[in-house]
Amino acid sequence: RLDESKKKQVDIHDGIDSTLLILASPLRQMTVEKDYGELRPIECLPGQLNQVFMNVLVNAIAAVKTVPDPEITIQTALSSAGTVIIKISDNGTGVEKDVQHRIFDPFYTTKPVGEGTGLGLSISHHIVVEKHQGQLSCCSVPGEGTTFSIEIPMATPTDA
Repeated sequence: RLDESKKKQVDIHDGIDSTLLILASPLRQMTVEKDYGELRPIECLPGQLNQVFMNVLVNAIAAVKTVPDPEITIQTALSSAGTVIIKISDNGTGVEKDVQHRIFDPFYTTKPVGEGTGLGLSISHHIVVEKHQGQLSCCSVPGEGTTFSIEIPMATPTDA
């Protein structure tokens, strides 16, 4: 769908499920666990937030391609501070400690030449932090997997 320029109230789970549907073919090769918390609709730019889900999930799919029993887990919850937390975890190869601080830099990629532009996580960071006044973070253990945490307020200023 065309990107919408105004924030609106949406069910975040619908956006995640739509993204999973688009990625159904590569996800068939792995286990996908969903642990959705009780959330009311949130105010966001749904098309842009779905792009964040897409970018993080595509990276997770790439990370688990070479591991036995590949698994991706998606969790949502409402924090005590009134923010929505979406965690996307994988049991893939992980990101080496010495490069973790660079993963949100434009044009930085850990993928082989020709397999990534290094823009997905940079764009995702911009959407979460600048457009939604939220936080996007990564916790990774090489050889064990990675968890991306997306935290956004239930409602954000309309002038963002």
